[in-house]
Amino acid sequence: MNEPSFIEFIGDRKVRTVAEAERYISEGPWTRPGAPGGGLNAVEISDTGEPIGICGLLKRESLPDPDIGFAFLRAHWSRGYACEAAAAVRDYARDVLRLPRLLAITNLNNTSSRRLLERLGFAYVRVTAPSDGTPGLALYAATFEPIPRP
Repeated sequence: MNEPSFIEFIGDRKVRTVAEAERYISEGPWTRPGAPGGGLNAVEISDTGEPIGICGLLKRESLPDPDIGFAFLRAHWSRGYACEAAAAVRDYARDVLRLPRLLAITNLNNTSSRRLLERLGFAYVRVTAPSDGTPGLALYAATFEPIPRP
Protein backbone atom coordinates (compact mmCIF):
# COMPACT_ATOMS: atom_id res chain seq x y z
CA MET A 1 0.00 0.00 0.00
CA ASN A 2 2.97 2.29 0.12
CA GLU A 3 4.54 1.35 -3.21
CA PRO A 4 4.63 4.31 -5.61
CA SER A 5 2.41 2.50 -8.14
CA PHE A 6 -0.25 1.78 -5.48
CA ILE A 7 -0.28 5.40 -4.36
CA GLU A 8 -0.41 6.63 -7.96
CA PHE A 9 -3.14 4.33 -9.26
CA ILE A 10 -5.21 3.50 -6.16
CA GLY A 11 -4.44 6.14 -3.57
CA ASP A 12 -2.38 6.96 -0.54
CA ARG A 13 -3.87 5.04 2.39
CA LYS A 14 -1.31 6.57 4.80
CA VAL A 15 0.13 3.18 5.78
CA ARG A 16 3.73 3.82 6.83
CA THR A 17 4.13 2.02 10.17
CA VAL A 18 3.15 -1.33 11.66
CA ALA A 19 0.49 0.43 13.78
CA GLU A 20 -0.99 2.10 10.68
CA ALA A 21 -1.00 -1.26 8.88
CA GLU A 22 -2.78 -2.92 11.80
CA ARG A 23 -5.37 -0.12 11.82
CA TYR A 24 -5.93 -0.44 8.08
CA ILE A 25 -6.30 -4.22 8.33
CA SER A 26 -8.88 -3.90 11.12
CA GLU A 27 -10.80 -0.97 9.57
CA GLY A 28 -10.16 -1.34 5.83
CA PRO A 29 -12.76 -1.61 3.07
CA TRP A 30 -13.13 -5.39 3.46
CA THR A 31 -14.59 -4.89 6.95
CA ARG A 32 -17.63 -2.96 5.73
CA PRO A 33 -21.02 -4.66 6.09
CA GLY A 34 -22.40 -6.02 2.85
CA ALA A 35 -19.08 -6.90 1.26
CA PRO A 36 -20.01 -9.95 -0.83
CA GLY A 37 -17.72 -12.94 -0.87
CA GLY A 38 -15.54 -11.85 2.03
CA GLY A 39 -13.95 -8.68 0.66
CA LEU A 40 -10.31 -8.57 -0.42
CA ASN A 41 -8.12 -11.63 -0.04
CA ALA A 42 -4.38 -12.16 -0.18
CA VAL A 43 -3.04 -13.62 -3.43
CA GLU A 44 -0.06 -15.91 -3.03
CA ILE A 45 2.18 -17.90 -5.36
CA SER A 46 0.93 -21.44 -4.85
CA ASP A 47 4.36 -23.14 -4.85
CA THR A 48 5.99 -20.85 -2.28
CA GLY A 49 3.16 -19.11 -0.44
CA GLU A 50 4.79 -15.75 -1.22
CA PRO A 51 2.17 -12.98 -0.92
CA ILE A 52 2.08 -10.95 -4.13
CA GLY A 53 -1.13 -8.93 -3.97
CA ILE A 54 -4.80 -8.67 -3.07
CA CYS A 55 -7.97 -9.35 -5.03
CA GLY A 56 -11.63 -9.63 -4.16
CA LEU A 57 -15.06 -8.07 -3.99
CA LEU A 58 -16.04 -4.80 -2.32
CA LYS A 59 -19.32 -2.97 -1.84
CA ARG A 60 -18.68 0.74 -1.90
CA GLU A 61 -21.38 3.19 -0.84
CA SER A 62 -20.62 5.25 -3.95
CA LEU A 63 -21.43 2.39 -6.36
CA PRO A 64 -24.80 0.67 -6.88
CA ASP A 65 -23.32 -2.84 -7.26
CA PRO A 66 -20.32 -4.75 -5.85
CA ASP A 67 -16.99 -4.12 -7.54
CA ILE A 68 -13.87 -6.14 -8.08
CA GLY A 69 -10.64 -4.79 -6.68
CA PHE A 70 -7.07 -5.90 -7.13
CA ALA A 71 -3.55 -4.68 -6.49
CA PHE A 72 -0.25 -6.51 -6.96
CA LEU A 73 3.32 -5.81 -6.06
CA ARG A 74 5.04 -4.28 -9.06
CA ALA A 75 7.61 -7.10 -9.17
CA HIS A 76 4.74 -9.45 -10.10
CA TRP A 77 3.07 -7.38 -12.83
CA SER A 78 2.75 -8.77 -16.38
CA ARG A 79 3.00 -12.40 -15.26
CA GLY A 80 -0.69 -13.31 -15.49
CA TYR A 81 -1.32 -13.32 -11.73
CA ALA A 82 -3.80 -10.42 -11.77
CA CYS A 83 -5.68 -11.94 -14.69
CA GLU A 84 -5.91 -15.34 -13.01
CA ALA A 85 -7.01 -13.93 -9.64
CA ALA A 86 -9.49 -11.43 -11.09
CA ALA A 87 -11.00 -14.07 -13.41
CA ALA A 88 -11.53 -16.36 -10.41
CA VAL A 89 -13.22 -13.55 -8.45
CA ARG A 90 -15.39 -12.62 -11.46
CA ASP A 91 -16.43 -16.26 -11.89
CA TYR A 92 -17.18 -16.58 -8.17
CA ALA A 93 -19.36 -13.45 -8.29
CA ARG A 94 -21.24 -14.81 -11.31
CA ASP A 95 -21.44 -18.54 -10.57
CA VAL A 96 -21.57 -18.78 -6.77
CA LEU A 97 -22.96 -15.44 -5.60
CA ARG A 98 -25.10 -15.19 -8.77
CA LEU A 99 -24.62 -11.45 -9.01
CA PRO A 100 -26.32 -9.99 -12.10
CA ARG A 101 -23.65 -7.32 -12.51
CA LEU A 102 -20.14 -6.64 -11.28
CA LEU A 103 -18.46 -3.25 -11.45
CA ALA A 104 -14.85 -2.13 -11.43
CA ILE A 105 -13.22 1.25 -11.05
CA THR A 106 -9.70 2.24 -11.94
CA ASN A 107 -7.58 5.32 -12.33
CA LEU A 108 -8.06 6.86 -15.77
CA ASN A 109 -4.31 6.61 -16.41
CA ASN A 110 -4.00 2.96 -15.36
CA THR A 111 -3.97 1.46 -18.85
CA SER A 112 -2.80 -1.95 -17.61
CA SER A 113 -5.80 -2.38 -15.31
CA ARG A 114 -8.16 -1.02 -17.96
CA ARG A 115 -6.87 -3.55 -20.50
CA LEU A 116 -7.16 -6.36 -17.98
CA LEU A 117 -10.77 -5.45 -17.18
CA GLU A 118 -11.64 -5.44 -20.87
CA ARG A 119 -9.93 -8.82 -21.32
CA LEU A 120 -12.10 -10.15 -18.48
CA GLY A 121 -15.30 -9.02 -20.24
CA PHE A 122 -15.87 -5.70 -18.49
CA ALA A 123 -17.11 -2.83 -20.67
CA TYR A 124 -16.24 0.82 -20.12
CA VAL A 125 -19.28 2.74 -18.86
CA ARG A 126 -18.18 6.29 -18.03
CA VAL A 127 -16.01 8.46 -15.84
CA THR A 128 -17.30 8.55 -12.28
CA ALA A 129 -16.30 10.56 -9.24
CA PRO A 130 -16.77 8.65 -5.97
CA SER A 131 -18.17 10.57 -3.03
CA ASP A 132 -14.96 10.11 -1.03
CA GLY A 133 -13.19 12.90 -2.91
CA THR A 134 -11.18 10.59 -5.17
CA PRO A 135 -10.58 12.16 -8.59
CA GLY A 136 -12.51 10.86 -11.59
CA LEU A 137 -12.21 7.12 -12.19
CA ALA A 138 -13.03 4.90 -15.15
CA LEU A 139 -16.12 2.84 -14.34
CA TYR A 140 -16.47 -0.61 -15.92
CA ALA A 141 -19.28 -3.16 -15.73
CA ALA A 142 -19.72 -6.85 -16.49
CA THR A 143 -23.33 -8.00 -16.81
CA PHE A 144 -24.06 -11.68 -16.40
CA GLU A 145 -26.85 -13.78 -17.81
CA PRO A 146 -28.91 -15.42 -15.08
CA ILE A 147 -27.71 -18.95 -14.39
CA PRO A 148 -30.50 -21.43 -13.63
CA ARG A 149 -30.30 -23.03 -10.23
CA PRO A 150 -29.62 -26.80 -10.30
